[in-house]
Amino acid sequence: MTVERTLVLVKPDGVKRELIGEIINRFEKRSLKIIALKMLVIKDGLAKKHYAEHLSKPFFPSLLDFITSAPSVALVLQGENVISLVRKMMGATNYLNADPGTIRGDFAFSTTENIVHGSDSKEAANREIALFFSDAELIG
Repeated sequence: MTVERTLVLVKPDGVKRELIGEIINRFEKRSLKIIALKMLVIKDGLAKKHYAEHLSKPFFPSLLDFITSAPSVALVLQGENVISLVRKMMGATNYLNADPGTIRGDFAFSTTENIVHGSDSKEAANREIALFFSDAELIG
């Protein structure tokens, strides 16, 4: 059994469309434990650190504008193989390739505004969780 932690962001489009509860409900139904949760407007500096691997890509300015445009919800989930499970539940980044039944397959209609973010590896999860939460904010 491999218990892991991962960061999930309900992005501004998911918050605006009032999908926070629906998304959290899907994770809870899979017995994933929420060990941290907060709503915040992601500031420019945090967004640049979070998306550092995309800094030189042509889509970065629009990504930065979007993620800082309105509130997001950040949460840390814990569970067995949580990183791969959450990635599967989110669906493909490109909404056109996301299977029905996944979060993006059911709700996304843009590749940039695709409802959720989830860490893609243990290293990314550790780095991203530390960007959004202090150790004292993690319960569990």
